[in-house]
Amino acid sequence: MGKQNILIGGAWPYANSSLHLGHIAGLISGDMLARYHRLKGDNVLYVSGSDCHGTPITERAKKEGVSPKEIASKYDDEFRRMFEGYQFSYDLYSRTFDTYHKDKVKILFRKLYDNGYIYEKVEPQPFCENCHQFLSDREILLTCPECGAETKGDQCDNCLHVPLAEELKAGSCITCGSKIIEKENKVLYLALSKFQKAIEEQTEKVKSHWRINAQNETIKYLKQGLLDRAVTRDLTWGIDIPVDGYEDKKMYVWIDAVLGYLTDTMKLCENRTDCTWEDFWKEGHHNKIYMCHGKDNIMFHSIILNALLLGQEENYHLVDTIVSAEYLNFNDQKFSKSKGIGITALEALEQYESDSLRYHLLANGPEKKDTNFTIEDFENTHNGEILNKFGNLVNRTLRFKGLEKIPEGILDETIKQEIEKTYQEVGRLIEALEFREAIKKMMNLVEITNKFYDEKEPWIAKKDNIKQFNNTIYTCSVVIANLSNLFEIVMPTACQKIRNYLHLEKPTWHMVTVQPGLALENIKPLFKRIEKK
Repeated sequence: MGKQNILIGGAWPYANSSLHLGHIAGLISGDMLARYHRLKGDNVLYVSGSDCHGTPITERAKKEGVSPKEIASKYDDEFRRMFEGYQFSYDLYSRTFDTYHKDKVKILFRKLYDNGYIYEKVEPQPFCENCHQFLSDREILLTCPECGAETKGDQCDNCLHVPLAEELKAGSCITCGSKIIEKENKVLYLALSKFQKAIEEQTEKVKSHWRINAQNETIKYLKQGLLDRAVTRDLTWGIDIPVDGYEDKKMYVWIDAVLGYLTDTMKLCENRTDCTWEDFWKEGHHNKIYMCHGKDNIMFHSIILNALLLGQEENYHLVDTIVSAEYLNFNDQKFSKSKGIGITALEALEQYESDSLRYHLLANGPEKKDTNFTIEDFENTHNGEILNKFGNLVNRTLRFKGLEKIPEGILDETIKQEIEKTYQEVGRLIEALEFREAIKKMMNLVEITNKFYDEKEPWIAKKDNIKQFNNTIYTCSVVIANLSNLFEIVMPTACQKIRNYLHLEKPTWHMVTVQPGLALENIKPLFKRIEKK
């Protein structure tokens, strides 16, 4: 198919609290895809950033007596340490309060306004007389009309229903508990309804590449008919509105954040000579766009982002593939910091290796249904699959007693075919978003090779049949070299160790061999057993 321009967007985490393992489970698919496409030789940009504006950050800042920027900066710093710890290979991780991003977003917003897709409307809006302010949907507490759960007005955490303006009237102020009233307010709206037909056509064209939850959620909104959405808010923290008469308002964060994928690309390409941002975002550049996030973010990427791109009227390439994870639970409960349920992503890194956490979250991730994380399951994965299968193959091959160098041997033809087949099948599964199955195929090669090793009995052949011994160790060494390519997308630290041992250069997505006679020096076990408490 040739080299592609691949843009991978990881959802922008909201910078008002620590992230837990469920967030990593929803985002790590982006890193797997980025690493895979780089190994294939594609031109890849993998971008994300911290979502730093909006009501929750403003609320938290008030409670803590600090500025919203201080809250956002605190968690942005934490996110950066966390993503580095989990070895996310972002080309750029930025922040929505960066000047570059704000300036570009204002230009894009103004273009929507000039093209007639943003219009003014005076309407009654929720107002708290006690607090003397207009309320955003997140500042309203109500009973969800769909499932009956108590929820904030932006989205029900229980059933994902987004309350309509009419339904918000029954709510109360989240700050003081007063019943809300309505008061006339001047607002700018995005004419989302104008994009109904174009987004329907785009969805029909590409939905076969999406997870089922993304298809169902997007089609649900399209069947209901897209409704125009307010794009201005009565806040002091956020991006200024580049329209006269709106100096006292800020931009809604859902515009701000999803356009970050585009502004990140623009910033990255300003300093590159081999590509332009248009190569990733305009039609006719052999390009593909992935969006990776949890299921609660689907419509913002399948509908909102595409509408903002269409409204530029500049031949933008729309989102091709929605990679939307289900939820990860902890001990069969929802992660909850306030209730002490689960551990944060950084706390997990303090106890365990990132390679093992990455492997477990991808091999057992919430791809098609909600899944459950327990410490016991994780430790079983590490000690069973990672250590006893993968680690043991590397250990008993490269640290064979008395072995000082890779022997002169012949690669077993059946194993060679298995290696080549694994690259093909794993690549096909990754592009089909079947990450769990892809890892099974990779681990299947480990199991086949371990069985081959056992059947050839090199511990006996070393004394009785040196030719068979050499062929066995050489064949297993070649497999290990190729496992360092295949597992690079999952466990990059361990794979780099293997390449160091075997003097291999950068990983790639095709079969490699090892050099007979290569000295095996300072070979140490890849993994340590987790002693269960």
